[in-house]
This record gives sequence, C-alpha cells and structure tokens, in this order.
Amino acid sequence: MKTSWPSASLVVGAAVVLALTTACGQDGGAAGTSQNVGATAAPGDVGDLGTGTGDGAGTGTGQVPGNAPEPAGKLSVSPNAEIGALVTDGAGRTLYRFDADTAKPPKTTCENDCATAWPPVAAGDAIAGEGIDEDLLGEVTRPDGTKQLTIGGWPAYRYAKDTAAGDVKGQGVGKKWYALAADGKKAKAEPAAGLSTREDPKLGEIVVDGNGMTVYRFLKDEAWPKPVSACTGACLEKWPVVAPVPANDTEGVAKKGLMSFTRPDGAAQQTVDCWPIYTFAGDKAPGDTNGQGVGGTWYAVKPDGKPAGVPGK
Repeated sequence: MKTSWPSASLVVGAAVVLALTTACGQDGGAAGTSQNVGATAAPGDVGDLGTGTGDGAGTGTGQVPGNAPEPAGKLSVSPNAEIGALVTDGAGRTLYRFDADTAKPPKTTCENDCATAWPPVAAGDAIAGEGIDEDLLGEVTRPDGTKQLTIGGWPAYRYAKDTAAGDVKGQGVGKKWYALAADGKKAKAEPAAGLSTREDPKLGEIVVDGNGMTVYRFLKDEAWPKPVSACTGACLEKWPVVAPVPANDTEGVAKKGLMSFTRPDGAAQQTVDCWPIYTFAGDKAPGDTNGQGVGGTWYAVKPDGKPAGVPGK
C-alpha cells in the first residue's frame, strides 16, 4: 500500500432556523442563524486499562506483550450523528488517531499501557471498503517490528472501552484522541452546513440536511412561477418540511432558486431550485434513503434540485 494525503472533508450534524424569503429563481436564500451539535464524549483517561498519563501516552520503554496490532478487515465509513462520518473496521468498531503521533512521516508514539488502552490496528489485511480511498491506506513499523495501519499517514487504533460496534467512547479522550475520518483527519464534530451533499452509492450526489438526513422532493409539488406544496395534513407527518436555511449555510447546493416560501398553514419551507424539500420520517439515521421512490412520487434531491433516480429519466 502507498500513503498519500489528499485533502478532503466529511462533516455532518447541525440544525437550522427560519430565514427570509427571496424571489424564486434568484441566487441566494433565507437569512438567519444555525445551531450546531457538538460531540458529547467528554475527555477523560484510560481508567483501569493501564497506568499511563491519562492521555494515552504511556510511560515505559518496551512493548507490552499482547499489544501486537489486531487485524483491520474491510474498512468502511460510518455516519455518526454527533461526530460525523468516521472510519470503522470490519467488525464495525471505530478507529482513532492520536495527536502525539505524526503523519508526515507516519510515526506511532503509543506503546505499553497506552497500547493496551488503544490497541493498534494491523496493516496486513486492511481492505478499502466503500467510502475509503485505497491510496490513503499505508503502514508504519512499530518499535516491536509489527506493521500498523495508517490512514492519510496517521496510525490507526481502536479503543479498549469501545465494546460494541458503533461505540465512540474514545472521542476526545485526553483532548488528544479522535475518531478518524476517511481522509485521515479528525472526525470531530464541527459546524456543518444546514444543507450539503453526500455521495450515495446508488443515487450519486444527493442533498442532505444539517443532521445528515436525506432530503426529498414530491413530484406533485410545483416550483414555477412560485413554490407550491401538495403535501398537507397527514402527509406532513411522514414527510416533515425542511425549515429555511441561510444561503451561506449551504455547501454544494445550487444557489439559484435556493429560497424559502410560506405555506398556507403559515409555516416556512426551504426549496432547492424553487422545489419544496422534505425529510422522511422513515429514515432513522444519516445515510438512510428509505423514502426513495415511495409511491412513485418521492425522490431524493440532486444538488441542482432535480429528483434523483427517477425511473426512465
């Protein structure tokens, strides 16, 4: 494997508030503010897993027996509502990086008690799964001669207190340990756009809201000469409207026709290319697309506002 460090970013997790309406078809959007969701895992030490300094730095000079890197398996990118998209191993366990290490050149500094609390990930069997660039996978030789996986140059670890797939108890520990993003950067919670895009393996690039939830269009709606929503009453229980989003709180979404309008019930709703947009109550986690194709009238939204994956189009 070879190691490179292209720049990339994956961020999710925010909520938006109401904004002003602009004319349909114009560049711009609604003005307002947004509230962001941060990581909830508080910094701490490694507890009874060792006698290190609390930041996982370790204190000895040799490698503790049994700390040889564990196999990685097929790596993938998993969404986390509070942290964002992070890398998991073949068993679904979160992978982490350590601020005391270096990526250029790759170097690991976690040994002894630290390596008991933060088991290194072996490089030999690592497979680049969906969302992982194989060119970013590499390896670094540990002091005991074993090979540790690197992602974007950063040595990869697990956290011993993560006991189940999806656990992220290591996030922020000692203010030096962070879940790995697919490009090797920290997958820490950062302000995310109220509307942005993500690459879906089946639908291509689609729009998501500030919480990473898929955004949809209703083919019975109208956009011209002004937005009109045909989803009313009980329909809105399954298809909640997306509240207005400031134009400067969007990433990757076409600015033309990015506006909000007032519904007959008085609620304000966001549009993309003047088409009203919604989320789906049946989507339970970021990345879900359970609303795609429902009734032959509901479809995910492309960055230019067109419906994604419509049969025959």
